[in-house]
Amino acid sequence: MSRSLPSLNALRAFEAAGRHESFSRAADEMGVSHSSISRHVRGLEQRLGVQLFRDVARGVVLTDEGRRYLQRISPAFDVIGAATEGLVDTPAGRVTINSEPVFAAKVVAPLLAAFHLAFPDIELRLVASTDLADLDRFEADLAIRFARRGVLDGPSDLISDAPVYPYAAPGVVPGNVVCPRHLGQYRLYRDRGEDVWRDWCAHAGFEVALPPLDSWRPTAALAYEMAIHGDGLFMASAECMAGDVAAGRLVRLSEVGLQHGAFHLLTADQGVRRKTVRAVRTWLLERTAHLRSGHAQPDG
Repeated sequence: MSRSLPSLNALRAFEAAGRHESFSRAADEMGVSHSSISRHVRGLEQRLGVQLFRDVARGVVLTDEGRRYLQRISPAFDVIGAATEGLVDTPAGRVTINSEPVFAAKVVAPLLAAFHLAFPDIELRLVASTDLADLDRFEADLAIRFARRGVLDGPSDLISDAPVYPYAAPGVVPGNVVCPRHLGQYRLYRDRGEDVWRDWCAHAGFEVALPPLDSWRPTAALAYEMAIHGDGLFMASAECMAGDVAAGRLVRLSEVGLQHGAFHLLTADQGVRRKTVRAVRTWLLERTAHLRSGHAQPDG
């Protein structure tokens, strides 16, 4: 008995466009042109006699029929992908990691050379962004995000809970040791949104009236650059600053660390089923094991 199946290319184009609700993002994912996605989708609509997308000011959105169709065919693509990977002994393909910028630059990027030697058949894409990628829409396969407390929604693993410390360029603070009287003299930067300086001072037993924080707060990456060039003090987690301390670009100003939250590695629901994504996840967790409680290594 023959199956009544539309063109596989048309189904792939629709499935990608439906997940992203964007022809442009689907085109980027599949490595084709926007017009190719549009042509396949419109052809599929004609074949089915159903409107799958509505045009809106910002692009396209799924119709009710389109959303129901997507919910039925997406699992089929997952099954095909898993079956195909099951035939291959060596993990291969593309995996995208979306990470907060400082963690991406300071922790993940230095590991990439070793990763490519271990997995030459995996194309690993590291995207540094403060915006959390939508894993359900395949904007990334894995994401690294900081959480002050609790756990994040969806499947996740603790990747680092290294404490935060104050840092500065060598010589900025006399003796490279911070004390309460210093804090009012310098700009105080930090790599996350909460007022971590006040929390750290309370934890360290510093009784000091901190200067008001500037209404303008630079991004973490920019604040890091300012601090490394001698403009102020930077509060950041130890794992992110370890390389700069070892290279002599920064010094840790206190041995008092504050457990201020943790970085988590999130995995897309469908990614857990992919051999290639599982290989990247396992490798990354193994290479960062020393960043978790009980294993943290000193950065000074």
